Amino acid sequence: MTSDDTARPGIPRSIETLSELTEEQTEAVLGLLAEAARGDGQQAVSEQGRLQLRGGARPGVSHLLLTAGDELVGYAQLEDTDSVEAPAAELVVHPAHRGHGHGRALGSALLAASGKRLRVWAHGGHSAARHLAQVLGLTLFRELRQMRRSLGDLDLPEPVLPDGVTVRTFVPGADDAAWLAVNAAAFAHHPEQGSLTQRDLDDRKGEPWFDPAGFFLAFRGEELAGFHWTKVHAQERLGEVYVLGVRPGAQGGGLGKALTTIGLRHLAGQALPTAMLYVDADNKAAVSVYERLGFTTYETDLMYRTES
Repeated sequence: MTSDDTARPGIPRSIETLSELTEEQTEAVLGLLAEAARGDGQQAVSEQGRLQLRGGARPGVSHLLLTAGDELVGYAQLEDTDSVEAPAAELVVHPAHRGHGHGRALGSALLAASGKRLRVWAHGGHSAARHLAQVLGLTLFRELRQMRRSLGDLDLPEPVLPDGVTVRTFVPGADDAAWLAVNAAAFAHHPEQGSLTQRDLDDRKGEPWFDPAGFFLAFRGEELAGFHWTKVHAQERLGEVYVLGVRPGAQGGGLGKALTTIGLRHLAGQALPTAMLYVDADNKAAVSVYERLGFTTYETDLMYRTES
């Protein structure tokens, strides 16, 4: 999320709302996101949002394209798929076109499209995003921490699995349904992660970074009890604790800790210097666990929402 102040005189501005993008529009948005990421130091739109640019229309997802003249200078995505929570949005303005009211225009369009019931992510929590949130009448709702630790000095003991539990790697196709079911159960109260569908999983399996050798499944007999899906950001040489979950009823007994250790050891074995993960700041128990594993806060993403 970015902030702007005054509209640029003499150049007409328009916002088009679409349910799906053409290939040309998708490439233009991805180019805008890349330029913004270079200037801001992180992506303004999440992985899920970037995946939703491709593959045609998706239920509840809208794309807002802001043009000044005939140039794409702003983009927003609105996702209205949660039956309880307000629609969620992300937005960005090209760095060369900030300061001309485009962020406010996109924010106002999102408020109108959502019936003034809106949640907006501000990745990195920059001051400009805080200002725009205030202008739009939004208040801070959620803090998502990115935590990191060095893998060069990784000295974790051998993982100890609960009795009767075995671990193997993910088999695409064969394990999809079981993983989706346990992921939904483990993240039943997590609006983004817990709602992943087969299409979402297929999107990720189609990405260049996907590697089933880093996707660990823990079974008790034939039943999936937990998992640790790791991810490698090759360009940044960064390993990620991508998703770690334990099925309700299988929690306790050290399974989560063992899976964390297995995944971190795998990442260290890829000669990656650093590992990262995301965790909600108010999940004190999880933050404490990761701090004991040597993770410290690197940056914070903020979510703002309307009061109603």
